[in-house]
Amino acid sequence: MATATATGSATENGEWLTQARHLLVDLDGTLVRQQEAIDGAAGLLAHFHDRYAIVSNNSTHTAQGLAQRLRRLGLRVPPGRIVLAGELAVRQLAQQHPGARVLLIGSIALQRFARAEGCDLVQSGADFVLLALDMHFSHARLAAAANELLRGAKLMVTNADATHPGPQGRVVPETGSLLAAVIAASGVQPWRVIGKPAPLLFEEGLRRLGAEAASTVVIGDNPLTDAEGAARLGMACLLVGQAPGAVAPTVAGLFRPSSSVAATEEKSPQYLLSESTSKVWRNVRTEVS
Repeated sequence: MATATATGSATENGEWLTQARHLLVDLDGTLVRQQEAIDGAAGLLAHFHDRYAIVSNNSTHTAQGLAQRLRRLGLRVPPGRIVLAGELAVRQLAQQHPGARVLLIGSIALQRFARAEGCDLVQSGADFVLLALDMHFSHARLAAAANELLRGAKLMVTNADATHPGPQGRVVPETGSLLAAVIAASGVQPWRVIGKPAPLLFEEGLRRLGAEAASTVVIGDNPLTDAEGAARLGMACLLVGQAPGAVAPTVAGLFRPSSSVAATEEKSPQYLLSESTSKVWRNVRTEVS
């Protein structure tokens, strides 16, 4: 099986999927847009049944909470088949730095998860600042993060995506947008970025499936994270959406003749990586030791 991003007609891409033993599937922009499932998502997951894992840079939800949300959208996914950047970042800190003091900028759900994993969450005197997607990010939280970093705390980031696609062509600001503000305020670059295109999420997805990279296809919509991350591990990648190299507007198009798809599918915006956060990929060590 090829290890570069796949190209060709939707029929040929359907053949790629037929040959794939396992799938690693992105979430936002690939299976869902905020509170709606994307055309073809349910069919794709049903077709592969127990041979897929969702691998997402999502750092707002836990796998348990996300499984419930997806069920309401008609996507039945066991929590054990959901690999999230936020949860893995918390586990990395809890397992590799037990007893560390952590200033966590993130959702209430992620904070609860961190406490359950044994993290010591603090407001000052932190050893680490863990930056995740925080819908209530404020000037006060920015100041707290910047001053802890200037005091010597290390910056761990769940992912550096600036946006992800939302419904009706809108974009949803992501963790990378918050990261740009933190870098601007502190001058401190991340010590570690957990999410795609770094290998940790992909490797965890493969582990949970008992899968090999050579027989696994990644399906996503972001060439900077999904395609790049797949290439690093020698996996094939099919891109959907409107990004360069996309083979279909949605996952539904992977099983349809390409001529019947283009006229009917809604265009989704490309992911964005801001200038400041794109520098992260050139400067920060993203490998997990």
